[in-house]
Amino acid sequence: MERFVEQLLYRSRWILAPIYLGLSLALIALGIKFFQEVVHLIVHIISLKEADMVLVVLSLIDMAMVGGLIVMVMMSGYENFVSTLDVEDGEEKLSWLGKMDSSSLKAKIAASIVAISSIHLLKVFMNTVNTDNDKLMWYMLLHMTFVVSAFAMGLLDILASRARAAAAQAAK
Repeated sequence: MERFVEQLLYRSRWILAPIYLGLSLALIALGIKFFQEVVHLIVHIISLKEADMVLVVLSLIDMAMVGGLIVMVMMSGYENFVSTLDVEDGEEKLSWLGKMDSSSLKAKIAASIVAISSIHLLKVFMNTVNTDNDKLMWYMLLHMTFVVSAFAMGLLDILASRARAAAAQAAK
């Protein structure tokens, strides 16, 4: 009975595969929205004010970063939790693929969220005419929460890594 339960638990990791596949559909949706914004920018390039154009470009950068985050979570999540990706020798392989464990994935996600939040905050600052002070304060607090959380997660990873190294050294 125990072996059956363990096998069932182990094989249930494949439930994540359609979730990661769903992220690829989200990436397609993001790509469609990205190019919709590019077309909008090109069509209205002459009539757009510089500040408005910068806001659109920041939105494009924001979408590109979210797209990178989706790819990172999709690929490394699949490889860490479901199965190793079989990339043929002649085929192009991402340099980080197979090297990112869940701890480094978490750190990269946190750094990406901080970067995305920074771009969003910059867009809000550039559009402060339409944003009241209370809303601006909440945006700042949320951004600082992301920054502090990412810093704390990085610090905890460093401390855990040192503790593992010390335990390994003591075991020798």
